[in-house]
Amino acid sequence: MSSIPAFISELIRAANEIEKLTPHEMSRLLDRSVDTIRDMREQTGRAGRRRARDVLIDLQVASSRARDLSPEDARDTLLDAADLIRALRIMQDGEE
Repeated sequence: MSSIPAFISELIRAANEIEKLTPHEMSRLLDRSVDTIRDMREQTGRAGRRRARDVLIDLQVASSRARDLSPEDARDTLLDAADLIRALRIMQDGEE
């Protein structure tokens, strides 16, 4: 679980240095976010909710369109992923 805070930091750092990120790196971070969120939701029992699936779809679409995202959209998407992972971590910590 200690890798989750490091990944959140990595997402925030990438968002703050968006101009240094290649489309491939952006896509890789978003794909990793999708996998992380999916795994965390399964652990917290929130995997089947409709809105939960919608967010994952949004992140997957952003990943596939990484080359076409404006710097602002790319930054916001990375920050959204970080916020969601942080919220899921808080939920997990509350259940332990």
